[in-house]
Amino acid sequence: QVQLVESGGGLVQTGGSLRLSCAASGISFSIFSKITMGWYHQTPGKERELVATISSSGSTNYADSVKGRFTISRDNAKKSVYLQMSSLKPEDTAVYYCNRNPPWGNNSWGRGTQIIVSS
Repeated sequence: QVQLVESGGGLVQTGGSLRLSCAASGISFSIFSKITMGWYHQTPGKERELVATISSSGSTNYADSVKGRFTISRDNAKKSVYLQMSSLKPEDTAVYYCNRNPPWGNNSWGRGTQIIVSS
């Protein structure tokens, strides 16, 4: 079963930057390299939302709220996905998760990494 571990979160001031990392295990390199991966975020009382995706070919897509500020990337050899976040805003405050797009089963979600952007 795939396991996902997110890291890199923290407290940052408005306008600051962070780089999130996600490492996948329990999955082969050949499979990982063929799937679209995504970053999601969730705030209390709300459903998890898709923030950015990156396909097997490296094509990327972003939610309108983060376009121009976030950059998703991947390293298939490391079975990892990254999210470079810049010009952070208080509304970016959330727990961030990575997963396949569409996500694997409910049990596939990691613990996420908390981002707090102070105003």
